[in-house]
Amino acid sequence: MEQVNCDVSPLKAEMKEQLNAISSAIEQSILALENENGCLLGTFDQIRSRFSHLETVAASFYLQCYLGPYTDKYADLSLAVQNLSSRRQGALIVVERDEPIGALLQAGIPIGAWMTHSLLESIFYPGSPLHDGAVVIRESHIVSAANVLPLSHVEVGEQKLGTRHRAALGLSEQCDALVIVVSEETGKASFALKGHMYPIITH
Repeated sequence: MEQVNCDVSPLKAEMKEQLNAISSAIEQSILALENENGCLLGTFDQIRSRFSHLETVAASFYLQCYLGPYTDKYADLSLAVQNLSSRRQGALIVVERDEPIGALLQAGIPIGAWMTHSLLESIFYPGSPLHDGAVVIRESHIVSAANVLPLSHVEVGEQKLGTRHRAALGLSEQCDALVIVVSEETGKASFALKGHMYPIITH
């Protein structure tokens, strides 16, 4: 499988460009404070907008770097997560990496199909018999669906996690798999890796 070289990723170059632009805007704001007739409120909105865009780029960059070496279908996976998020369809997607995960979960229904974003989305369609469990992806294939993952007892800050998020954290605490979660309540997407949860910006 082709390795992703994150050092030369266009997304990394764009992150640097955005960071430089933000740095320049902040420096100009500091200079503007010397002008008693100046107003920075509009500048803050611009900086906030740039930070929002930067966060989007950064999330895509790190997901691509973490997943690129393990699946050729990153684009399909990314599109599925965006579509599920926009429709607020809950989802739990496990991407197996170096460590086998078979012994860590309660096996679900074998699928054995080539991964496409439409197939992933159909699995998590509300009312589908497979939508409640986790999908397992290995390389470019959907191995199985409706898998049950071990639950974590860790809470993130003061937020009480739902079952999908606890399952994502629980598996990631025990292996190097990357687990993507879409909340059906908020539509927000996150991924768990090594026992930590990170937001994915999908708008």
